[in-house]
Amino acid sequence: MQPALTFFFMLLFVLLCLLGLLANGFIVLTLSRERMCHGRLLPSDLILLCLAVSRFFLQWVGMVNSFYGFLHFMEYRTVRQFFGLQWDFLNTATYWFGTWLSVLFCLKVANISHPAFLWLKWRFLGSLPWLLLSTLLISSLVTLLFFWGNHELYQGFLSRRSSDNMTYREWSRRLELSYFLPLKLVTLSIPCSIFLLFIVLLISSLRVHMGRMRPHFHSLQDPYAQAHTRALTSLISFLVLYALSFVSLIIDILGFFSIESDWYWPWQNVIYLCISVHPLILILSNPRLQGMYRHLLLLARGLWES
Repeated sequence: MQPALTFFFMLLFVLLCLLGLLANGFIVLTLSRERMCHGRLLPSDLILLCLAVSRFFLQWVGMVNSFYGFLHFMEYRTVRQFFGLQWDFLNTATYWFGTWLSVLFCLKVANISHPAFLWLKWRFLGSLPWLLLSTLLISSLVTLLFFWGNHELYQGFLSRRSSDNMTYREWSRRLELSYFLPLKLVTLSIPCSIFLLFIVLLISSLRVHMGRMRPHFHSLQDPYAQAHTRALTSLISFLVLYALSFVSLIIDILGFFSIESDWYWPWQNVIYLCISVHPLILILSNPRLQGMYRHLLLLARGLWES
């Protein structure tokens, strides 16, 4: 790839990361302020706060990791485990928090009368603190498993380098396909499957409800119709971005776009698209966050004009 295109995708990656940091940071500050003022948060806001915190730090770790690996490729092997510990913990937690958010939205909004769904709706809110705590424990366990794998990668490479005449890339590739890929599929497929189930149930329920209410809509500009359209658009975008993030991570594990690849920086934009763009969608679809966002814009405009 030409240097100009590489620089363009690097710049795009920086702008994407800044968007994610600002949007997630805004959610964290807004909900933390509400927690301090009122002493508590709604269950949806509590999950949203946890999700924004994990995404905020994941964005920082990912950005530093990407640039350090690109600029200091030879020294990157020695610090790969350090970045990997933080990345694996935050990435796993982010997937689970996103899953719990979809479950809560589905339980609150979906009009489903199945006994199992009603029982889950009754039990979920009471179990939410334990679910969030279990997310941290699961993320810690996954991090330890990946840390052990990274340790075995280096030890195995050092022990076999002289006997098998195997390069680091060949040994790394072998361990990634035999250990990291199955582990990544198992640990991420569980929250992704739960997310997919509940988000599809919610989208289907909203579409059925819109079909029933359509004769009562006076026009497409009807506020009730617009609210349902915005909700569907937000959910579908969440589904697309979540699925894209999952697929991109699996492809990244396969090593098609290494640091030496010409497509490294375009691929980094794809990997971080969800955690950068989805927070902005959450802000624009949440009335309270949207109101605070507009208030800050007006305040910034007043300070600029003064």
